Amino acid sequence: MIRILTTGRLRRLERDAEQVRARAREVQAQADTAWGRHVRELFAVTDRAERAEAAASELGEILARAVEELSAAQQELLLKDIEIRRLRTELEGESLEGRTLTVLLHYGEPHTVYASREDAYADTATHGADPQGWVPAAERPPSAAMWRCEAFIYEAASNGFRRAYMPEPKLTEGAA
Repeated sequence: MIRILTTGRLRRLERDAEQVRARAREVQAQADTAWGRHVRELFAVTDRAERAEAAASELGEILARAVEELSAAQQELLLKDIEIRRLRTELEGESLEGRTLTVLLHYGEPHTVYASREDAYADTATHGADPQGWVPAAERPPSAAMWRCEAFIYEAASNGFRRAYMPEPKLTEGAA
């Protein structure tokens, strides 16, 4: 079939072709804009995912350290509990008669009770007191010394403790 084209038809075809090209350019611009938006969103999502993975990894490490510390603390607590039970059993099994306890006095006020004078010296040394700096209290009152150790002995008759070393009574003038 042979078709004859007229100039009017040819102009209409050129106009239609130009409109189709313009529409194709518009659609291509919209597609490019959508593609750019998609790529930016993809980069943002990837960045958030990477940051989330890093945070999860860091939290995993922190949790692992916390679990290790908790385990160590539980082990220490268990050992202390065992030691407390052992000491209670030992204390309940022995008579307190004649046993000595050492009381650490701070300016004459009771501060801490120890099983022995050596324990008192060792513990106060951990708090900065000179372990070799202990001297006899002599005639000074307990409130005159910053730190002072006093020994007490359990006395079953009174169901309590008494001083191991009683100070010698001072005679005052005119007293009988």
